[in-house]
Amino acid sequence: MSTAVDLHKVAPKHYDAVLLASFGGPEGQDDVLPFLRNVTRGRGIPDERLEEVSHHYRANGGISPINAQNRALKAALEAELAARNINLPVLWGNRNWDPYIPQTLQDAYDDGHRQILMVTTSAYTCYSSDRQYREDIGMALTSLGLDGKLAVDKVRQYFDHPGFVEPFIEGTAASLAKVRADLAAAGTPDAPVHVLFSTHSIPTRDAQAAGRSVDEPRSFEQGSAYVAQHLAVARRVMASIAADTAGPAPDWSLVYQSRSGAPHVPWLEPDINDAIADLAGKGVKGVVVVPLGFVSDHMEVVWDLDTEAKETCAGLGLAFDRAPTPGTSPLFVAGLVDLICERTIENHINDRPAMTDLGPWYDVAPAGCSQNFRGEKPAIAEHGSTIGLVAGPVVDKSVPAEAGR
Repeated sequence: MSTAVDLHKVAPKHYDAVLLASFGGPEGQDDVLPFLRNVTRGRGIPDERLEEVSHHYRANGGISPINAQNRALKAALEAELAARNINLPVLWGNRNWDPYIPQTLQDAYDDGHRQILMVTTSAYTCYSSDRQYREDIGMALTSLGLDGKLAVDKVRQYFDHPGFVEPFIEGTAASLAKVRADLAAAGTPDAPVHVLFSTHSIPTRDAQAAGRSVDEPRSFEQGSAYVAQHLAVARRVMASIAADTAGPAPDWSLVYQSRSGAPHVPWLEPDINDAIADLAGKGVKGVVVVPLGFVSDHMEVVWDLDTEAKETCAGLGLAFDRAPTPGTSPLFVAGLVDLICERTIENHINDRPAMTDLGPWYDVAPAGCSQNFRGEKPAIAEHGSTIGLVAGPVVDKSVPAEAGR
C-alpha cells in the first residue's frame, strides 16, 4: 500500500549552495527594451507597444531598483550565514536580466556544486511567484543538459513567516503614527485614517488556481490562496497594531496595483487609485499604504505607490505615507536563513513557524497548484532527496499520483 507524502515537511538534505532567484530589471536606458522583450517573450508584442509601457523605467533613468536591492540582500544573507558559521555560498540568478538563471546554474555546476537550495524574492502563492520559478529551473536544467546532474530544491512560500511579517508590523505602525501626526499638525487630529494593503494584481484565473491541490483539497477565502494569504497577513498586522495602540484601530482593506495585459481579461480588483478616490469620497483624510505583496522596493513600489498613489492622495488632499518593505531588515534576513535551515541537515531547524492559520505553507508544491495556463513547461519537482523534471502539473513519479505535487 502506498503512503501519502507529507507536503508540509520534507526530510532535510545536505546542500552545497543557496540560489537567490529574482525577477531582474534593467540597469540603464539601453537595457529597457531588451528587458521588456525578455519579460514578454513568446507573446509577440511589438517594440512600439513595449516602449509605451516603459515610462516608469524611463523616468528613473532606465534603472530598476531591484538588482541593487538583490545585491544588498545577497550580501546580507552571506553575512548572516557567516555569523551562524553556515558554510553555504549564495549564488544569484534572475528570470529576466543578467545574471540569468541558466548561466548561474551552469557556473554553479562548473564550480562543483551539485545540490542547490533556492530562495526566491516572492512570498505568496501564485503562478508567477512560485510555479514559474520552478519552471525556470526545470527549463534551464533541461536546456543545459544538467537533468540528473544538478539538483535544485526550493524553500516554502514564506508569506506568514515571522521574518517577513514582523517588519510589516513595525513599518505599518510607524507609518500610521506619521500620518496621524501630519493630520494633527494640520489641525485635524481625529480625522479618519485608512490602511491600504497593496499587492500585485494578477489575472483572476491565476488567482483561482493558486493553492489548488489534488493532494490536500482546501477552501480559501474568495476562492484563492493568493488572496486569502494576503488577507490573513493583513489581519495579523492590524491585530498586532491594535494590541499595541491606544484607541480604536483604523479600518483597512486589500487593494491591487500594477495591472497589465488585455483590458478584456479580468484581473483582481480594486485598483489602489480607485480605492483612494472612494475613501476620499467617504470622508477619510489620511492613507497608509503598505506594500504587503513585495519583498523590497521594486519598480512597482517606487512608481505605482510612491509616485502614482501618492499623487492621487495629494490631488484629493489626503495625508499619505508608505510603509517600508522588508528589504534587508535584520528580521527578514534572519528569517530567510531560518527557512534555509528548515531544509538543511546542518544547522537544521525542525519547526515551521507561521503567523496565520493558513501556514506553514508546503515545503513541496502540491500537484495542480498554480497551474500554467500559458502552456506546459518542465518544472522541478521535489520530494525528499529526489528531483524530477516533468512537463505539465508537477508530479513526482516516484510516488503515487494522488500523493504527488
